[in-house]
Amino acid sequence: MKINKMIDHTKLGASINKDQIDKLIDEAKQYDFKSVCVNPVWVEYAKHGLKGSDVLVCTVIGFPHGTHQPSVKEFEAAQAVLDGADELDMVINVYALKSKDYQTILTEIKGVVDKGEGRTVKVIIETCYLTPEEIVKASKLAVEAGAHFVKTSTGFGTYGARVEDVKLMKNTVGNKAEVKASGGVRTYADALRMIEAGATRIGTSNGVDIVNQKENENDSNTTY
Repeated sequence: MKINKMIDHTKLGASINKDQIDKLIDEAKQYDFKSVCVNPVWVEYAKHGLKGSDVLVCTVIGFPHGTHQPSVKEFEAAQAVLDGADELDMVINVYALKSKDYQTILTEIKGVVDKGEGRTVKVIIETCYLTPEEIVKASKLAVEAGAHFVKTSTGFGTYGARVEDVKLMKNTVGNKAEVKASGGVRTYADALRMIEAGATRIGTSNGVDIVNQKENENDSNTTY
């Protein structure tokens, strides 16, 4: 299992600076992560910095609260594509879901999928605010709208990924979509639990530590 290729190496926040993005890019190239996940303003810069590598550029849409109008999320997705984004992680309107306004959820996801022009779209359902029944419904809507992943969390909610939520999401989507576990995945043991639960992608700012911990575990299991 090449865990490095399951990691979206992430740096999101209001005060991220160029030096931090440079470090993220350098680490992503060194450890050959699946992608870097950055705020939209950094997409073009990251794309240029990763030129010549196979590391993808992932960005966020409607982040972090998901309370943008569907048309705004569409515009943001289209701009991200123009800037060079390879993957789009969009946040749903949690209030709409809880209000059973499922058409709004379908509309906003379909809009981002359309503007993504075939690029991978991951739908952040923010499980910390949802009941198990709502997690199931959100996951089904994501599949119906054509998304490629359902994702647990933004990392800015009350808690992040939980094993039971990942299992529920995977059981719901089956082979129609994949699951990304994000938020609070800090160690190799954390990542392994999420993968065993059904996640095929891990969103974390601790990718370097996770890979190094895996390598150290492999070394300790080596017999001579």
